[in-house]
Amino acid sequence: MNFESLYVCGIVILMLAALISDKMRPGLVLFSAVTLLLCAHIISPKEAIEGFSNKGMITVSLLYLVSEGVRKSGILERIIYRLLPTHNVTVKRGNLRFLPVVSFLSAFLNNTPVVVIFAPMIKNWAKKMNLPPTKFLIPLSYATILGGICTLIGTSTNLVVDGLVQDSGYRGMHMFELGKVGVFICLAGLFYLVMIAPHLLPDYRKGDSEFDEQATPEGQVRLEVMLSTRFPGLGKSLREFDFYRHYGANVLGISRAGQVLSGDYMNTRLCKEDTLIVDADDKFLPAWKDSRVFLMINRVGEIEPPMGTKKRWIALVLVLLMIIGATVGEQIPTWFPDLNLKVQLDMFFFACVTTVFMAWTGMFSQRKYTKFISWDVLITIACAFGISKGMLNSGFADFIAGYIIDLAAFAKQSAGGMYIMLAAIYIITNLFTELITNNAAAALAFPLALSVAQQLGIDPTPFFICICFAASASFSTPIGYQTNLIVQGVGGYKFTDFAKVGLPMNIIVFLLSVFLIPLFY
Repeated sequence: MNFESLYVCGIVILMLAALISDKMRPGLVLFSAVTLLLCAHIISPKEAIEGFSNKGMITVSLLYLVSEGVRKSGILERIIYRLLPTHNVTVKRGNLRFLPVVSFLSAFLNNTPVVVIFAPMIKNWAKKMNLPPTKFLIPLSYATILGGICTLIGTSTNLVVDGLVQDSGYRGMHMFELGKVGVFICLAGLFYLVMIAPHLLPDYRKGDSEFDEQATPEGQVRLEVMLSTRFPGLGKSLREFDFYRHYGANVLGISRAGQVLSGDYMNTRLCKEDTLIVDADDKFLPAWKDSRVFLMINRVGEIEPPMGTKKRWIALVLVLLMIIGATVGEQIPTWFPDLNLKVQLDMFFFACVTTVFMAWTGMFSQRKYTKFISWDVLITIACAFGISKGMLNSGFADFIAGYIIDLAAFAKQSAGGMYIMLAAIYIITNLFTELITNNAAAALAFPLALSVAQQLGIDPTPFFICICFAASASFSTPIGYQTNLIVQGVGGYKFTDFAKVGLPMNIIVFLLSVFLIPLFY
């Protein structure tokens, strides 16, 4: 390796260490890496900021607003409420009723709001049916991940890879490009979640159940609140940060990584994704339900959601039009050549139109719309383009790609070589995504895949598709995907529960991806 390759290698190692240590937000970590590449003249200023104007990144931001509009409409609550059975209930029947629908919804909506809405409802329903909530919540998170790999907009990772693909001069993916293989993976994963996973999941975990026997003071409600990265008391104890003075609620206990903290929890320093059990008055929910200070607020014991309004139908129609438009929009110029359109009718265009109509119809707050966007995720995505470019410019990607090709030295003579290279790309990407964020994992793996394809002179599309699946397939740990962290807090799971159920799921997705991708691409 030359000096530039060694320099980029050092930057990547430091970046990985910083992401794993979780001392800084991922966006700031990646921005620091881009700055260091810029200082060494490995990337130009233009290359450093290209990601901030990429259509894929901007589409992700628009889809946050679309998901918020759907969430505020109440349609998701009504769907899941009508799906949950109330008679002859078993774990298998419950999972069979709602998991396929959850996967379908997650193919078109951001996974996080789906889990934030469904997790507490399913937990309260399971308690009412005298079933262990732990049998349903990890499958809920996994079902959203499986649905997300079936469409271009199912997860931000897919849009990131698509943006990198187009930035490299290749044809972008259409709406259901990933579904050719993703649907088979999703169906196999759902079968595993319904038939096998419940036998591997614990019956109960000690969560907020110990607070159920405590009487709620008159005029108050018992709530679970999950702290987001915007909570102002992070790093402070409850004695230092007066929760009651700030929010008018009394904290009964803290649950961290699925376990209720014992001892003097008042002196424990608060961390993001901690779940607090609180007693609050009726003013708490209206004041803080839509705040970004809390990732989730759940009224303990509540199953049936409040009745919605006509906005449910407005949201449904707008989302359907967006999906249909993004699916067939790019074919319209070929059907009607005389139109002479100057606008590309792609996902970006229809996401723009849907977002504006949702704003005009009051589906989300027009004055506070920026708070519904996860800016750190967007910065992470934008910086990922610069890091990917730096790995290519320095020759570091070519160096690593050479080793991947050496693993399949007979690639040009044997069909087995393609499977070996896909497996190598998949494993590298998946290891990254289990340790760091899925978008950063895709950014690091993309230049490796591109370099492998260019050195062999073959179509890189199978490698790009492989990265999409591998970067999303975070099942073995709770830290790789935010939905896993949410259900860990709600369900009281241990870290080992994810490994026990997630490792077989990882193997299923890995095998199906590696063997099916060459058949379709």
